[in-house]
Amino acid sequence: MTVDLQTSEPASQQSAPGHDPHLIAVPAEETFEGTWPFQARYSSAAGYPMHYVDEGSGPETLLLLHGEPTWSYLYRSQIAEWSRGARVIALDHMGFGKSATPQDRSYWLQDHIDNAERFVLEQNLRDVTLVMHDFGGPVGMGVAIRHPDRIKRIVSVNGPTPLGQPDLLDRLIANADAAPWFQWIMQAEENGTLEAVLGQLDYNILSTLKLNGFVRNELITDTWLNAYRAPFPTPEFAAGAIGWAKGFATGKHAFEEASGAVKSELAKKPAIAIWGEADRTLQAEQFLPLFRQAFPGGQVKTLPETGHYSPEDAPQLVSGLVSEFISAS
Repeated sequence: MTVDLQTSEPASQQSAPGHDPHLIAVPAEETFEGTWPFQARYSSAAGYPMHYVDEGSGPETLLLLHGEPTWSYLYRSQIAEWSRGARVIALDHMGFGKSATPQDRSYWLQDHIDNAERFVLEQNLRDVTLVMHDFGGPVGMGVAIRHPDRIKRIVSVNGPTPLGQPDLLDRLIANADAAPWFQWIMQAEENGTLEAVLGQLDYNILSTLKLNGFVRNELITDTWLNAYRAPFPTPEFAAGAIGWAKGFATGKHAFEEASGAVKSELAKKPAIAIWGEADRTLQAEQFLPLFRQAFPGGQVKTLPETGHYSPEDAPQLVSGLVSEFISAS
């Protein structure tokens, strides 16, 4: 199903795109004033340097997937909390965070699913609790559909859960018609400015984040802003963010299709949706019904005065709700 909805060296060692297809903007050792204290690890399973962190240990394994245009920094509070009693893995998608931005790859949804799947298989992850935000939802669901036997629980944090719902396309269109972010994407693609604007995320990352919606303006410090803009120092490094937006505008993204048997198997998994009610990009009225269809026995928790980036707006609430959910299931 399609809907109108591409490794980098440290900045000090960047190579010209035509010389080295693997560009990494953020050095492995960068901690952003100690706010990101986690050891950088890299996997080559997907054919480029994919950055991830692997913190803590315990009986549970959590795999955290971010969305647009963030990286695993979004989950820094949750990683610190959950890793006290569990193994917590957070990966940066191709073209985001400390991962590489290959110049010879495409950046459609199905590409990100392929990359995440290869990582899961390389690491032989099993009994995984998927924690998914924004486009991390469709990516994670794609992996779950391909490998339902490896998934223990589903956690949607303002993240779509496409599973072949009969009204999926209608709800995606209705959401896009009302969301400022998707309206801008379509207009920018039509007038030819999408690549030019998103190619300047080093400069306009804050306005992009605000367009999607967060409410805690006190978060905006120089350190916070540098953490989110650092992966995009030049237009070449913005291929991931551009690809996700352009894929929506041009209908290049393809959701993973699930058989009836897989839908039934996943529907039985413990699942929870945690949704910031002030999300301007992924509206609860469209996406929570889709979640309930996919996971009839799942829980839904809505967070008032919390925006699209709920792990930022309500870090303690999100951490606590997921911890309680894991303990109870």
